[in-house]
Amino acid sequence: MSGVVPQGYRRIGENRIRENVGFGLGDFVVGQIIEHRPARTVTETDHVLTLALTGNPAPVHSDRQFCEQTGRGRPLVCGIVSLGIVLGATVRATSGLTTANLALDELRLENPVYVGDTLRAETEILTARPSQSCPECGVVTCRTTGYNQHDQRVITFTRTFLVPADARPLRDTTGY
Repeated sequence: MSGVVPQGYRRIGENRIRENVGFGLGDFVVGQIIEHRPARTVTETDHVLTLALTGNPAPVHSDRQFCEQTGRGRPLVCGIVSLGIVLGATVRATSGLTTANLALDELRLENPVYVGDTLRAETEILTARPSQSCPECGVVTCRTTGYNQHDQRVITFTRTFLVPADARPLRDTTGY
């Protein structure tokens, strides 16, 4: 097979390429901003399942009449849903090969999210360094911001996780 392998893929055989998942330490550039796609629309199922799984009984999330009577108009999506969708959007590019999440810090829910809103994510790489305790790994810290369809920031957080220092051996061993 001749031809250029598209960025984000690698050749694994004749006429066969594989999509890369996650970065190795050397792929992270401090200060770089990654725009994650696709965006994702929050569904009623996302919201209701999260309320059921967490046991969250707050009427601001589940009682339309309560929300109307208190000036909200409609139930707010639980912040855990926003976090899950926005963080999840970042995994394929950033931490798809992680062996451990180390910290989730500075979480801020900045604007309300409702069923039907579409969320997208951006991640800024803050630090990327070799791990002192795990020489085959690197430690990456990034700030992720989630926006709604009106480009309003709805959530921000900082996350720290381990990635392979060299992704190639892990990709070869696992097929990723």
